[in-house]
Amino acid sequence: MQNAQTTVDPGEIAKFEAMAAEWWDLEGKFKPLHMLNPTRLDYITSQIAAEFDRDLTTDAPFAGLRILDIGCGGGLLCEPMARLGADVVGADAAERNIPVAMVHAEQSGLTIDYRHTTAEDMAAAGEQFDIVLNMEVVEHVADPLSYLTACQQLLKPGGLHICSTINRNPKSFAMAIVGAEYVMRWLPKGTHEWNKFITPDELFDLMEQAGLNPVDRKGFKFDFLGWSWSISDRDLSVNYVTAALKPEGQ
Repeated sequence: MQNAQTTVDPGEIAKFEAMAAEWWDLEGKFKPLHMLNPTRLDYITSQIAAEFDRDLTTDAPFAGLRILDIGCGGGLLCEPMARLGADVVGADAAERNIPVAMVHAEQSGLTIDYRHTTAEDMAAAGEQFDIVLNMEVVEHVADPLSYLTACQQLLKPGGLHICSTINRNPKSFAMAIVGAEYVMRWLPKGTHEWNKFITPDELFDLMEQAGLNPVDRKGFKFDFLGWSWSISDRDLSVNYVTAALKPEGQ
């Protein structure tokens, strides 16, 4: 589903269409995301709780919050957000991802509004959310600024935008492409294009141009000895995540 203003890159969508059925296979092509997911969720939930004054120890702490996961894939983030009580919309431009996500949500007893659509189309329709999750997507779009502008438009004033991506430097090439795609074979060759990676400073600048106010950035650091991910205040050299707010009155 596209319109004249879409930032969707058809070649990128085709890659994920081909992998759609494997979203919930812990040892399949999305194994890196399953490994990273608990760390992503730690960051996301802590940012939401802080911004909206929610107590994560209570039942359904995100009740009353409307969350959009743009580029939702098979629903790896949508499902935990729904379990925390949020009203969740999962959107993806790769059509084959949607039925996979819908079936898994139904099997899990969760109600999630999954849609085959784009950020631009949703923004044009006037949709708005308290939180937009934009995880590992911006490095796959054709025009990052236009895409981030659409994400900003999808937020209510004061809303929270959480965006993760991959830094662009020799280390990220060695780890995210050579290591993940060629050595470990966690991802199909060609999943990522190094020249589309975005440095943290570049992403902050793009978000500011899009009308967002960046407030935080952290690294996702992989420990090869412990074979686990953690959040780092200092190491943003490969995977990293940011938080930004839409100013009140916009």
